[in-house]
Amino acid sequence: MQFQQLQYFVAVAETRHFTRAAELVHVAQPSLSQQIKALERELGADLFLRARGNITLTDAGEALLPLARRILADTETARYEVQELVQLRSGRVRLGATPSLCTGLLPDVLRAFHDRYPGIRLLIEEGGSHDLVRELARGALDLALVVLPLPTPSPALTTVELLREDLVVVSSPESPKPGGGHRTVRIAELEGERLVMFRHGYDLRELTVAACRAEGFEPDFAVEGGEMDAVLGFVRAGLGVAVVPRMVAARSGRGLRVTPLTRPGLHRTIALAHRSDVAPPRAARELQRMLLER
Repeated sequence: MQFQQLQYFVAVAETRHFTRAAELVHVAQPSLSQQIKALERELGADLFLRARGNITLTDAGEALLPLARRILADTETARYEVQELVQLRSGRVRLGATPSLCTGLLPDVLRAFHDRYPGIRLLIEEGGSHDLVRELARGALDLALVVLPLPTPSPALTTVELLREDLVVVSSPESPKPGGGHRTVRIAELEGERLVMFRHGYDLRELTVAACRAEGFEPDFAVEGGEMDAVLGFVRAGLGVAVVPRMVAARSGRGLRVTPLTRPGLHRTIALAHRSDVAPPRAARELQRMLLER
């Protein structure tokens, strides 16, 4: 039994006409008829009742039709999956992430992905969770790393929790240690400290300001409006302290003092998001797998 014979059989079964079936599969009608007869000989049963102007399926044909359709569908699926794997030699992944994640989480994962799939172009867009959700919804991104809860929950997005990360306080080693020199610092002890604050739209800004207000005070900003690298640079220069993710602090190198927050401290939940109505491309799914297994 040959794949081509099953293809011809299904075409005749669906059109109930040998000539139209031959046109459908782009083969000469005599060749199609010969292949159908060869299939019938192999199976030992007639598949069609052939009357002038009237082609119907026999019982054997009726039994074979759903099986043949499934075989053809499985073959098409196999071809598609192999092509998808081949496409990992080239293509692109459009990934959105908050700036702090670009600094802390992504470098090691992207390096591993690039080493495994050097032909895949990685297009990274930095932004706040609100902006990234909007870009995902309009199809401009394949995946996005966002901070939960989302600013505007959307049923059109699927999110998978990736990690829960502690926040810490960073300061210049040449400045007095926040919290009066203790090993940890309470949020309440940030009252009176001058903060280097991110621009509006940063999840970290909203989280820090909300935590200060929950302790009954408004934070005092020494500098505000910066991106992650700028904030760290201003802290190194001694302009103030900042609340940043632990991974960012760990990768920031020399020139920063890191002080944990007193328990329960502050945390943020990072999730990987994609559209619910469209499966990410094969390369994006592979990057998703590597992020989830990190």
